[in-house]
Amino acid sequence: MKYLKQTAAAALAAVLAVSMAGCGGSGGNRSASVSESGVHLNFSCYNYSNSMDPVTNVNASWCFLRYGVGECLFRFDENAVVQNGLCDSYETEDYTTWVLHIRDGVKFSNGNDLTPGVVKNSLERLYASEADGTGNSTPSQYVTFSEIEADDEAGTVTLVCSSRTVNLPGILAYPWYGIVDTSVIDREVIGTGPYGVSSVQENTTVNLVKNEYYWDGEVPYDSITVYLTEDSSTKAMALKSGDVDLAENITTASDLEELKADPAYYVSETAGVRLGNSYFNFNGVLGNDALRQAIQYAIDDETMCNVTVGGMYTAGCSVLPSSLPYGYDQLNDPWAYDPDKAAELLDSAGIVDTDGDGYRELDGEKIQLNYLAYSSRNLDEFAQAVAITLESLGIGCKVTVQDYDTALANQSAGNFDMITSNAIVVPTGDPTGFLGNFYSENSAAYGYYANDTYDALYEQLLETTDQDEQLGLIVQLQQVLIDDAATLVHGYYNSTFASRASVVSGADIMPFDYYWITTNIRPAQ
Repeated sequence: MKYLKQTAAAALAAVLAVSMAGCGGSGGNRSASVSESGVHLNFSCYNYSNSMDPVTNVNASWCFLRYGVGECLFRFDENAVVQNGLCDSYETEDYTTWVLHIRDGVKFSNGNDLTPGVVKNSLERLYASEADGTGNSTPSQYVTFSEIEADDEAGTVTLVCSSRTVNLPGILAYPWYGIVDTSVIDREVIGTGPYGVSSVQENTTVNLVKNEYYWDGEVPYDSITVYLTEDSSTKAMALKSGDVDLAENITTASDLEELKADPAYYVSETAGVRLGNSYFNFNGVLGNDALRQAIQYAIDDETMCNVTVGGMYTAGCSVLPSSLPYGYDQLNDPWAYDPDKAAELLDSAGIVDTDGDGYRELDGEKIQLNYLAYSSRNLDEFAQAVAITLESLGIGCKVTVQDYDTALANQSAGNFDMITSNAIVVPTGDPTGFLGNFYSENSAAYGYYANDTYDALYEQLLETTDQDEQLGLIVQLQQVLIDDAATLVHGYYNSTFASRASVVSGADIMPFDYYWITTNIRPAQ
């Protein structure tokens, strides 16, 4: 076996107005917000989760990293290349047993030392929470370990994977694997990032303070207030008024274009790694092939992406974006937009309106789809547009917009017929993990899809290390999903940061938007 060794390389709504009133938001051209407590940043983002504990669910783990509170053993750089993080070197001979050296001198934001024993405890807690159902994160989707050993004297953690795992550093860069201080986790979530949490007002604000012990350079802000803002235009208004200095993902097209055209603002945009789609629940009426296929025919993705959501997405047919090098041009879409074919297919399958109430029936029951959505990244707009189209086809469809945590809980429980999603499809640096959402042993949380051919191809993908073979398998997997009408693909999203140019510098959004508040974001000079 090839011996592999690497050493570290590189390292407003009324609620909003009221909650900002005491935070120095004054508009105008201030160079930075300075108070008695030091230099302050006001940041506005959608409320993806009220938790920052990586075991709670996927979005809680992302918030742990996004707010600069936590870190992983590895991280991705601006070119989407995995780099060392809390692990500063590692070695493996067989891609099964990995010895990771934990970086010396790192402390949690409460001053406690990061040790191999804490890393072991943090990882074991993550898997235990999945096993006993106390958490909704599913780390076994990417890797399982037959053994985790810590040697505090040597400064190492030894991970023995249950099977050969070539991309373990990329997997351990995923937010689920963020390292927490397990000695205090029953009271608070503490990480090693540049900022720690000082207080939280649920659904309103998260207040952060500088981690005085941070290991990786200067921390530029003494404090940060994160304003949890559901409405995109409210975020844009707060930025224009000077009440916030930085905002993520302003998804109202007119607001974003106005900011781009004004030199007072800097808009950073990155494309190509996020899929907007809706999962089908195969345990319900959408287990019917003809019904899913008709839905695919009926939906005009080009119009929805270009008009409904104002160009925020690029339309496509595959779960992997056309901008990524995974053979998009080799794929065939048999369900290109054709509303007449949608109606003909339903009629020929006997899915018709027999009682004249305007709704088609399947197995004697009126079809009434339970479509769940959340308002982030235009997903609620997609859901409403899809529902209107399906109603015109005689398919009943009720859209319910929920907060993300509630929607995710319903998704995990299977309480939906369709549910919106926007996710990075190369979460560990390649698409294998995301494609695992459709693998039958993982798919319960994503709608219970099962296909023997898909499973066999996916298992081959997990085993091969040959890049050409990997690409061929990835192309085949995409085509199986398309042919099966396995999910409703809307398009591929462009992520954005918008900042006040006179106040903030370095506010560039990463392709992997696990990282928002970083030490690169600092007061403008």
